[in-house]
Amino acid sequence: MTPSLVISVPLAAGVICAALIVLLRPLLIRYALARPNARSSHSVPTPQGGGAAVIAATIASVVISVGLFGAAADTVLSTIFASAILLACVGAYDDLRTMPVLPRLLLQAIAVGIVLASLPVDFRLIPVLPVWPERILLLIGGLWFVNLVNFMDGLDWITVAEVIPVTAALALFGFYGQLPPDAALAALALCGAMIGFAPFKRPVAKLFLGDVGSLPIGLLVGWCLLQLAGSGHLAAALLLPLYYLADATITLLKRLIKGEAVWVAHRSHFYQQATGNGFSVMQVVTEVFILNIVLAILATLSILLKSPYVQGMALAMGAGGVALVLNRFSRQ
Repeated sequence: MTPSLVISVPLAAGVICAALIVLLRPLLIRYALARPNARSSHSVPTPQGGGAAVIAATIASVVISVGLFGAAADTVLSTIFASAILLACVGAYDDLRTMPVLPRLLLQAIAVGIVLASLPVDFRLIPVLPVWPERILLLIGGLWFVNLVNFMDGLDWITVAEVIPVTAALALFGFYGQLPPDAALAALALCGAMIGFAPFKRPVAKLFLGDVGSLPIGLLVGWCLLQLAGSGHLAAALLLPLYYLADATITLLKRLIKGEAVWVAHRSHFYQQATGNGFSVMQVVTEVFILNIVLAILATLSILLKSPYVQGMALAMGAGGVALVLNRFSRQ
């Protein structure tokens, strides 16, 4: 990526996203109000669906950069965006009406499967495993990543505090040749679009992402991380989303152990416990943002030093930092 792309792509994505939100918000207020439920951190009906602007701006800014600057893009990126649009449609339906769990999971699996089908035949993360068992594990992991972003998007600015550092780090890795250009371009565009969305989600939020945004954002970020892992940087790919992975996965396992219906709205996530334990919304999102910056630095070190010892230490330090934050959130 060139310096001009690094500046122009996120700027274009942010402006397009903000403009679309201004245009769409009256319609969302009329047709897509999110009413408070057991999972909600808000107390008044709030329009949702702002994620449609985020995804549209991400795709539009990439298309513009390809047309004006000749940015690197290929049919694979078109396939990824098509899958993201499919998930956006699934999410939009679920925002307006409630889609049953099984059809929703099936459509999500199709979208993730399309992404996996676009991988090169020789793409391997765990060489000791045969191809098909690895692909099945990647399908399950992709499904989980798509949904965990949705599960974690339950507090003003928390997904902004997660996605911006992660995508900025991915774009930086791409700038220095450690991530394929198409993935770096997608990450850069998504980062800019989330920055354009951020003012509308500032506590107290005037607009929510909705499933129309959280599901495809999970897909795009997950694909970029998969590309990073496939480039030989598995430790970095695990470190960048480690807070979201830990909070969502530990919460899911706890609910499964208790025999709870995991698809039912709840307030069991650590970030939700934090607001009940005396943390303000801004304190929670600030700690998540700082943690993600630390994780990005550790991921960068794991790439720069290219030592199994350093990678192991970075993962251990990242896990320790995440555990510290989760422990703080779960206590008064």
